[in-house]
Amino acid sequence: MRRDAQILPSAGPAATEPFARVLRGSTPLLTPTKMDKSMTDSNPPLAHEQNQPELFGYLGQTHALMADHGLDHALSVLIELRASQINQCAYCVNLHLSQARKIGVSQAKLDTIVVWREVDHFSPAEQAVLAWTEALTYLDRDMDLSGLRSAMRAHYSEEEISVITADIGMINLWNRVQKSKH
Repeated sequence: MRRDAQILPSAGPAATEPFARVLRGSTPLLTPTKMDKSMTDSNPPLAHEQNQPELFGYLGQTHALMADHGLDHALSVLIELRASQINQCAYCVNLHLSQARKIGVSQAKLDTIVVWREVDHFSPAEQAVLAWTEALTYLDRDMDLSGLRSAMRAHYSEEEISVITADIGMINLWNRVQKSKH
């Protein structure tokens, strides 16, 4: 058994398994991008999970904790997909699209999440979360978050907002980790 596999949860909610597979290195990468094609053996991809297995193992466990604290898997997938689109992390977009399809998120939502403000496929609660996700992913220093907090509070408890915010923070971290590898 690989050293990093020992520190991952041996069993957990379905929501954490894709992250565990990524950490264990058993999920294949997407087709090489322009950046990947330009890499040579003298500049191989970074292997963060192998370099720091304990640290990345603990980070992977965060998703199980969020699920334990009531984060709805379908909502989490929408958060993670939208942030990954913004961050242009192709690997993560592919991962979250696959997860969304497996748990039954409608194709209409998947097709239009990038333009969610322009369609009626998303509930007011989902719209509040998508706006919150975008605000915390773009981090515009001039943005006033008070209106977005009010919209979130109209649909979610303080505790739920904290878990949603943690999910947004974690996917932004994972997007940056994944992009830094190549």
